[in-house]
Amino acid sequence: MWLWPVAVLVGFPIGGLFADLAMDGVDSVGAALVEGVIAGVIVGVAEWFALRRWVSWLWIPGTGVGLAVGLTAGAALVDYGISRGDLLLMGAVTGLCVGVLQALVLMQAGNRPAEAVWWVVANPIGWALAWFVSSYVIARNVGERWPVFGASGCVVFGLLTWPLLAALFNRASESHGPAGDVAR
Repeated sequence: MWLWPVAVLVGFPIGGLFADLAMDGVDSVGAALVEGVIAGVIVGVAEWFALRRWVSWLWIPGTGVGLAVGLTAGAALVDYGISRGDLLLMGAVTGLCVGVLQALVLMQAGNRPAEAVWWVVANPIGWALAWFVSSYVIARNVGERWPVFGASGCVVFGLLTWPLLAALFNRASESHGPAGDVAR
């Protein structure tokens, strides 16, 4: 589990960079979809690498689809605005979509629906706080409209979600045996 914050800190900036190179900013539905898929798949790969013992490869497409749908809905909801309030709302919507799809993978890994719901609850909060922190640290760069928050937000998100994931995987292995066997 110690790899989780590292995976978040590596995956988000790399995913955001490649997505931004492809579309140069989230300023339309098409750009949000494309950047969401690219960033989401790269983030999903990094996160899956850290969690591969506990979750199946479906974490990767779940993260890609969740980020694409969430970013598209969230960015449109705030009319592609970049104020702190806009970023909070966009982050919460994106986090909700990513959290729902990742929770489905967590259930496949042996977590009960009631336990996986905590992941759905934590993600919008984590994404919103990550964007909020990033908006202060990279205030001059927010206008570039990247699809994901910056490294400062990654630290916040990674450290906030790390204990929850550890608890979920510990609980799943206690009640169902090794979750890694269930997930494959």
